[in-house]
Parts: sequence; C-alpha cells; structure tokens
Amino acid sequence: MSDCEVAPLRPLAPFVKIDADGKPYLEGLKCTACGEVLAVGSRRACPKCAAVGMLVPIRLAERGRLYTYTVVRRSFPGIATPFVAALVDLDGGGAIKGNLIGVDCDAIRFDMPLQVGFETLDIPGESAARHVRHVFTAAAD
Repeated sequence: MSDCEVAPLRPLAPFVKIDADGKPYLEGLKCTACGEVLAVGSRRACPKCAAVGMLVPIRLAERGRLYTYTVVRRSFPGIATPFVAALVDLDGGGAIKGNLIGVDCDAIRFDMPLQVGFETLDIPGESAARHVRHVFTAAAD
C-alpha cells in the first residue's frame, strides 16, 4: 500500500458493516412475515412467529435507549477500567450490547437516549487495515 492510500476499514463484529461510501453501520434482520427486528445473530427462522426463510438484512437505527448497564472495574490484563458495558434498545427494534463512552458514571440513567457511534482502532501487528467497532454516546432528548 502506498503512503497516499487509506487502509480499508475492517469491522471487529459481524453485525458491523461498511457501506459503499465507506461509512460503518449496524446490520440486523427483519422478519418480512411479522416485522420482528433482530439486532445480532444469524437465524433460519423468526423467533417471534417461527416463519422460515423470511429474515432479510436491514440497516439498524443509529439511536436507542439504555436498557441496562454495568460499570466494569476489573477486566483482563491490558483492558482499561473502569468502562461501562451497556445493553441498548434501538429505535425501530432490536437490542445490542456495546460500550457507553463519554458519560460520567454518576450521570448514567436507565432509558437515557443514546447515539450509535464508531471508532477506529489500531491493532498491533495488523497495519494493513483500520479496525472499527461500535460504541454508544449520550444523545439529546
């Protein structure tokens, strides 16, 4: 790769996708029979109506509300603590886990509005790509 080229984005999770413009987004599944939205995982059948072969990929919402969270104070070596692990109900359906960043632990409240964001990471030994992961940040009501 030359000095002028930008390394491609490589998602760290299978539900993080990169669109034609190079912008990351979250992909889920929607049942065309009942409308159920699933945020992650691959399935043959809808867990709500049991329709087989009716799940189609969709772009998930970029906003949601905090369902639950925990402040992680001990982790594996090399993982900075504390950090906030959150479960977020996305607008339009589906729930997804991720880290909540940029919010003081005392300011976190259940059902607070959140925005999906993405950050790029450098992983030692893998210089040919920029890795991208999803995170959540506080959003205005």
